[in-house]
Amino acid sequence: MPKLKVGDPAPDFELPGTEGKTYRLSDYRGRKLILAFYPGDFTAVCTKQFCSYRDEGERLDSLGAEVLGISSQSVDSHERFVKEESLNVPLLADEDKQVARAYGVVMGPMVRRSTFVIDEEGIVRHAKVSLTSLGYDSVGDLEQALASIG
Repeated sequence: MPKLKVGDPAPDFELPGTEGKTYRLSDYRGRKLILAFYPGDFTAVCTKQFCSYRDEGERLDSLGAEVLGISSQSVDSHERFVKEESLNVPLLADEDKQVARAYGVVMGPMVRRSTFVIDEEGIVRHAKVSLTSLGYDSVGDLEQALASIG
């Protein structure tokens, strides 16, 4: 799949997630959305990433954008991860990796840690795909990405 670029329409999706909800890209029309693809629940860097979002929840809430985490684990795994770590970001289950493939973030069996900022019209305005998945976008990084698109 070709790499998704800034200015491209964000690929639509419908995925089950935490809180017993189904999440669709179309539900976020008219609002900014941040998609945070990550390799796996309970892994060291992923836990650090989503716990940082939890710990900076007030700052995250002030971004003016919704944040959704997406990985290939099941909703049950996500629910355990959210409960065990008291996470505040909804996690979506892309078990067949179809959404990750549509966004161009699958490398072999792994989903690369990636961040996409999607504007109110559903256009990708920021895309960052990690080569190693060892780092992640902090709340400050998310603030900068949103500020750069206005």
